[in-house]
Amino acid sequence: MIHASSLAVSREHRRAKTDRLDTELLKRGFLGWLRGERGHCGMARVPTIAEEDAKRPNRERDCLVRERTRIVNRIKSTLVRLGIRNFKPTLRKAAERLVTVHTPEGMLLPPNTLAELQREIARLSFVVSQIRQIEEARQKRLEQQHETGPHAMVRLLAQIVGVGVETADMLVHEVLSRPMRDRRAVARYAGLTGSPDESGARRREQGLARAGNAGSAAA
Repeated sequence: MIHASSLAVSREHRRAKTDRLDTELLKRGFLGWLRGERGHCGMARVPTIAEEDAKRPNRERDCLVRERTRIVNRIKSTLVRLGIRNFKPTLRKAAERLVTVHTPEGMLLPPNTLAELQREIARLSFVVSQIRQIEEARQKRLEQQHETGPHAMVRLLAQIVGVGVETADMLVHEVLSRPMRDRRAVARYAGLTGSPDESGARRREQGLARAGNAGSAAA
């Protein structure tokens, strides 16, 4: 697949933009690439259905972890408004302790606030259980297919000090599964490329673009 952003267009003035003109521009770029002129355009590799499906558990878990953080923050902010700062929503018996929590004035939680927090804790428990299900399913796959394909690479990376199974799984399915052409491609994916600003004879660097995969860069 041709990466549309890799095709050069004139920036000097407004240009006509229609599907027909865009298609012709893509065709010219593709023909130039077939002639061996690699500077005409860049090709983006479309992942297979199996490769894309293998990324789903890791991405779903990432979304659930963010949701868990949001729920915990909502519970804490609600309690802080009442002057309560020492309650931990992540404890196993948090729902039972919530009924006995008192404000600094010695009062129990208002009924509507208590009902809201109980629903939040129930939602938090459900999200935590789903995260646990994903982690258990991944561990079972690693144990059953530990010598095949990416599973062997995950187990190998997980042996490195400081790299857990979660990070290893993300690296294998999100980073190492991509055919990076050179070190510049790796830097672009991680968001480590520069963002130059040029105006006339003046040129300056504005720092890192940070336009790559944020999760992979953080790992």
